[in-house]
Amino acid sequence: MIGLLSTTFGVSVASALLPLISVELFAVGLVLKEPDIPWWVLALVIATGQIGGKLLHYYAARGNIRLPAFMRREKKEKPETKGRWKAWLDQFRENCRTRPVWAGTILLISAAASLPPFAAVAIIAGWAKVPVSTFLITGFIGRFARFGALAAAPAAMAAWL
Repeated sequence: MIGLLSTTFGVSVASALLPLISVELFAVGLVLKEPDIPWWVLALVIATGQIGGKLLHYYAARGNIRLPAFMRREKKEKPETKGRWKAWLDQFRENCRTRPVWAGTILLISAAASLPPFAAVAIIAGWAKVPVSTFLITGFIGRFARFGALAAAPAAMAAWL
């Protein structure tokens, strides 16, 4: 079981970093193949791996991690323009600063439901300088709820039918 949980942790970190990998499909397959793994253990491992991976996005957006040259945007000498997207991001940053409960709620909902996608919210939260404690706590609770429900679903369906 330790080997399966280690693999699960690795897949969850990889899926947090690379959106082409689906930890949801992996988790459902694992639960169907190994129904003896407690749902909460699986949810705990996946949530920890997911937050670990998303934390790299968060710190990169915050500027604490230096990205490789091919991933960085070159700064161009042009006048600052204020489009709708930039205005929305500036307003989001201000809301995160002045309304921490609002920022935590957005993070929690995104982590649990992935609407808006948690990958994007993790990056924006780093850019908006949301406190790391808020990001970790709300993100972990939301991810645990999401993957706990996913891991418990096959057993719940089997019991219901």
